[in-house]
Amino acid sequence: MIRLRLFGRCRIYHDPVTPVLRAPAEIGWDAWFRTIDLVTPKLLKGRELLMRTRGWWTVEPSDVAAIVEAHGRLVVGEKGELMVELYDQETVEALSSALSERFGSQVMLSP
Repeated sequence: MIRLRLFGRCRIYHDPVTPVLRAPAEIGWDAWFRTIDLVTPKLLKGRELLMRTRGWWTVEPSDVAAIVEAHGRLVVGEKGELMVELYDQETVEALSSALSERFGSQVMLSP
């Protein structure tokens, strides 16, 4: 398995940026007639983390997801980074080519 980080061009500064999950999302509960003290941490999955780039990247994240998922799998790395998991070098080259054709220099892969 080969894992590569997925970067997109920042809509404002035009430099490559990627989302990083710093801590699990915390889901709490509110009720009309009582207090609920339960908070459940939830780790985001790769596609969910990619969707958080909407408005940050110059491209639509669902379009990126469609291309990436045709070649590999979106995952969250050990340090919370958005990554693409691919089977071999040929698949890496095919994905890189597909991203370049569709988005130009707006979406990039990095080790």
